[in-house]
Amino acid sequence: MDEALEHNGDKPVVGDYMTRDVATVSPDDTVRDVAQRIAESEHNGFPVCDGRRVEGFVSARDLLLSDPGELVFKVMSDDLVVAHPEMDVNDAARVILRSGIQKLPVVDDAGNLVGIISNSDVIRSQIERATPEKVGKLKRTLETIHGVEASEERRTVDLADLVPTQGKVYADELEGRSYELEHGLAEPLVVIDNGGNGDGENGDLLLADGHHRVMAAERSGVEEMDAYVIVLGKRVDLGMARTANKEGLESIEDINVVDYARHPLVETVERLQ
Repeated sequence: MDEALEHNGDKPVVGDYMTRDVATVSPDDTVRDVAQRIAESEHNGFPVCDGRRVEGFVSARDLLLSDPGELVFKVMSDDLVVAHPEMDVNDAARVILRSGIQKLPVVDDAGNLVGIISNSDVIRSQIERATPEKVGKLKRTLETIHGVEASEERRTVDLADLVPTQGKVYADELEGRSYELEHGLAEPLVVIDNGGNGDGENGDLLLADGHHRVMAAERSGVEEMDAYVIVLGKRVDLGMARTANKEGLESIEDINVVDYARHPLVETVERLQ
């Protein structure tokens, strides 16, 4: 289901960005058992729970000099910092950055574990908050210039359906976009649905922002991505569509990845120096 982009002014809270499916360990697990779980996963530590109640947190550092047969409750940190689902995500960010803690368990009023929020989740919250403002500005610009009504939607789009509006991306930037994709940090694409009726029938899907993200996704075998879509009430003659047509851009396969090229702004700076 499409999600409206109207910003309601509410502050984002931890519950909006935390991971709800949390891997935990028991106080009675051994150091050996937990070390093995860390070695076999991407986690560097786990909340220690007795049932649903959080008793502490055990990290790889806690295990380093501990006897393999020692029980977790004897080596875990019980001086625990936790977050509440209704906590402002900016406050959670301050705790994470100032304490050096990478992950905060999230507990309800009864002290029961309901999720976990990481430094990556906090970064994602900041990226996503900025995007609707950018989309809203583009929407208003299109309405003013072309005298057309437009609406905004959150939609999953097939990359094969996108028409690019720039024909070149830089290989060095693709590395950063690939990292963001792998760690769930990539911001949504911005797409213009030119002539769609917003009721399941799409017009031309012009990629307005996110060419590097799309190419990084395509290289990783990703076939669809999250996008903010501006739906124009009627088909209009967009300058970016004319540019795409002039350059022969019909699909993302027509985007040229420039290997070994530096960004032109960087080249300009180097020449000035």
